[in-house]
Amino acid sequence: MSAGFSGEVADFYSKYRRGYGPAVIDWLAEAFALLNHGVVVDLGCGTGQLAIPLAGRAQAVIGIDPEPDMLARARKTAAEQGCANIAWMLGSDRDVPAVAALLGNRALAAVTLANSIHFMDHERLFRVARPLLRPGGGIAVLANGMPLWQQPTAASRALRACLEQWFKVRLVSACGTDQKSREQYAAAMEAAGYADVRKTVLIDHDEVLDLEHVIGNLYSAVPAGQLPAPSRRQLFEERVRQALPDCSLTERVRVSVLTGQVR
Repeated sequence: MSAGFSGEVADFYSKYRRGYGPAVIDWLAEAFALLNHGVVVDLGCGTGQLAIPLAGRAQAVIGIDPEPDMLARARKTAAEQGCANIAWMLGSDRDVPAVAALLGNRALAAVTLANSIHFMDHERLFRVARPLLRPGGGIAVLANGMPLWQQPTAASRALRACLEQWFKVRLVSACGTDQKSREQYAAAMEAAGYADVRKTVLIDHDEVLDLEHVIGNLYSAVPAGQLPAPSRRQLFEERVRQALPDCSLTERVRVSVLTGQVR
């Protein structure tokens, strides 16, 4: 089911969401022995931030997402980069068994999820994916930092208060990036029979975002039906600016990956 990331939201997502650099892609390629001959399914692929660079290390990638506008932008970006070994599929985590059946038994090298697992039934997914993975393959759940409004800083807390006042809602979810959620995912992997379940921190540094990138990131995280109307965006952006007197926010960029493998 679509989370509402359509239209302009998909545009903001494509432009302002941070991608995954060579260090992350190289680590995944080595962990699952891709060596340009493995097929990867990237669930909740969004606009292709992970699927597109992974395609450079795998035989093929299947990007699956429930939002047509996300897939349209992913397809466009892949074409612009000359990436021809990705198939884009409208669907969800429940479609993984059907995809694997088309490819043949135990054909998948990896199933990846990047900041999308909180929309899925992860316990079911881990169970049904395991028999579809080849020996040495596995599942990887990536966290590309915490939401900007959930960072452990005064500026982030001020931003959260601003957003809660504007949208009239309490913001408590960390979208699966918090420690408690990661522990739950690890326990579910172990219960599903994966071996060597572990969390690896690949990148950990601070990055200063200017106001444009803060606003763009926020717009990329709001379902289309809740996105501030064009006539109110100047007011919304002024509220955010007032919450961030320095017109910037220092983000802790902590990219971690939780993996489980098939023996």
